[in-house]
Amino acid sequence: MAKKMKPELNLLVAMLIFGSIGIFVKNINLPSTAIVLWRTIIGSTFLALVFLLTKQPINLQGIKDNLALLIAAGIVLGGGWALLFEAFRLTTVSIAILLHYCAPVVVFVLSPILFQEKMTVHKVIGIMAAILGMVIINATGVGGTGFSSGVVCALASAVLYASLMILNKFLKGLSGLESTFFQLIIAMLVMAIYTGITTGRVLHIPTGHDVILVGTVGILHTGIACYIYFSSMQKLPGQTIAIMSYIDPASTLIFSAIFLQERLTILQIVGALLILGGTAFSQLSKVHRQSIEHGINA
Repeated sequence: MAKKMKPELNLLVAMLIFGSIGIFVKNINLPSTAIVLWRTIIGSTFLALVFLLTKQPINLQGIKDNLALLIAAGIVLGGGWALLFEAFRLTTVSIAILLHYCAPVVVFVLSPILFQEKMTVHKVIGIMAAILGMVIINATGVGGTGFSSGVVCALASAVLYASLMILNKFLKGLSGLESTFFQLIIAMLVMAIYTGITTGRVLHIPTGHDVILVGTVGILHTGIACYIYFSSMQKLPGQTIAIMSYIDPASTLIFSAIFLQERLTILQIVGALLILGGTAFSQLSKVHRQSIEHGINA
């Protein structure tokens, strides 16, 4: 499928799929960790079939060389998804995804320390704008009530997402699809253990419409979307990828308004524009393809 369409269209489709995940997760009557567990089980199985059917070899030596980083990234991936899904449940999908998308700001701030990247004027302006937007969203909260547990979960998911981006920057010799496949397996094991300890059973079997929703999140939002995403990234310049990556949170706001009847206040819209505009301004000032070549968002 990814080879029959132009890479720009492939990436657009992947971003729209990622952007719609909130409306599905919001309606699943399972614990957030259980949803993540099913997502990792179904998603990793789908990607295993992709490797098998396309006869793509897996770089086992590369996995061995990056084992510690991959394990850490897998743990962070599972935890970040669990916190984001819990934020979907506790606050609106719109606010959760906006706060989650503050993750690049954390990476930009740490880049001079971790990667010896220069802090340019563009980055500083963008970071300050995004931080201001985050403060506005936090201050207004849900319906103007200020901080909530959903906001805290969303901010925590942003920190873990930033950690995932940083960890993936250090991976060497692996494709994005290979690293994601292994990270899904690690996340699956971690979520299985955590769910078993906290709920008393490892697998929560979905029933009724939850079966369809869980299957969609696993197959469409994880397996298919990741395959399309990484297939298109190999053929596109880094600046195009950076620009189009903002279709994900923007489409989430649109889908949430249409399907969940969520509405942002004028002040929250200003905060959203500052967050998305600020991170985009910072990122596009100097795009490194390697910085986004591995790992997935939502």
